[in-house]
Amino acid sequence: MEQINRNRLFIASCMALAVTAMTFAIRARLETVFGPEGVGLTLEQIGIAFGPAFWGFTLAMVIGGPLVDALGMKRIVWGAFFTHAVGILATLLATDFWTLFFGTLAIGIGNGFVEAALNPLVASVYKEDKTKMLNRFHVWFPGGIVIGSVMGYLVMDVFGLSWHLMVAVLFIPLVIYGMMFWGQPFPRTERVEMGITTGQMWGALRKPLFLFIAFCMLLTAATELGTNQRISSLLSDTGVAPLLVLAFINGIMAVGRGFAGPIAHRLSTSGMLWFSAIFSFLGLFALSMASGAMTFVAAAVFAVGITFFWPTMLSFVAEHIPESGALGLSVMGGLGMLSTSIVLPIMGRVMDENVSGAGTLQLMAILPGILILLFGGLFFYMKKRKAAALEGA
Repeated sequence: MEQINRNRLFIASCMALAVTAMTFAIRARLETVFGPEGVGLTLEQIGIAFGPAFWGFTLAMVIGGPLVDALGMKRIVWGAFFTHAVGILATLLATDFWTLFFGTLAIGIGNGFVEAALNPLVASVYKEDKTKMLNRFHVWFPGGIVIGSVMGYLVMDVFGLSWHLMVAVLFIPLVIYGMMFWGQPFPRTERVEMGITTGQMWGALRKPLFLFIAFCMLLTAATELGTNQRISSLLSDTGVAPLLVLAFINGIMAVGRGFAGPIAHRLSTSGMLWFSAIFSFLGLFALSMASGAMTFVAAAVFAVGITFFWPTMLSFVAEHIPESGALGLSVMGGLGMLSTSIVLPIMGRVMDENVSGAGTLQLMAILPGILILLFGGLFFYMKKRKAAALEGA
């Protein structure tokens, strides 16, 4: 078999995830383009039109997850490339609710294929250090949001150029990751290498521990992605540029994920999740009361909280329920995006009914408040299970 260049595959994966992330930042800026003061959509309609970015993501992961083992990661990656290209082009041509909806759907499906193929790819080529490398891979989600946020701010707010230019820039990382993946051999998924049957994989999804962490994924994703996606509306009364706050939050996340390895060794995955829930709650509550420069202080607390949520949830499944395979990782990512697609129009309706951004942030803080209790219990359960395993060894 041809030698696998895992460094090239990893860098290409990071570029693909950067495309995914940049679409999130650009979509946050498009809220003002298509909203009440632009095209004229209500904030609830914007939430519905943006929803396919998340439930389309879920659809792609539910379909792509089981197919990764059967078709191979390479075919799913090229599915991501094609749907990304269609979605970017469709968004450039969008003029109303339905054209925006279709473009967002295509991009969402592309984003889902990226996660469906590349999370198991990273886990397969870095079996010895999954938590560290999955976090490093997911550096490019906040990293891409920083790039997209700053670019959107410069293009539209500083230079006053067309939003079409902001969207068209997405073709640059798209072409880069396509060229880097071209002609490269891919490994088999870890589940296939371990000889775990399809029946055992599906059975792993019924385990109480998986069901518990899957439920928690609904809350962690809504906390992180729901807040970031609607940041333009949530922080409109703070006196600061929301896209700069978004870039600031995701800059902190990118740095934090780059140093996830040492932190994971100190705290364990369950400890990292408990820590994240506490800071997410404090950050959202602080953001609801902040204005001016203090908005950045509150945003820093929130950023520390959400930094490790997504990759550590995936790492927990990869480490403690490895028999769930690529499907398990896909289900986790899909549930996260599904919950975000549900919370976005709810947030929009709340704000349409004249609830302030601050009031909406306080409502969102309920989610990490629940997670503090759930992850606290998980931390002590995993600690007890580890002690029992050592005694039985």
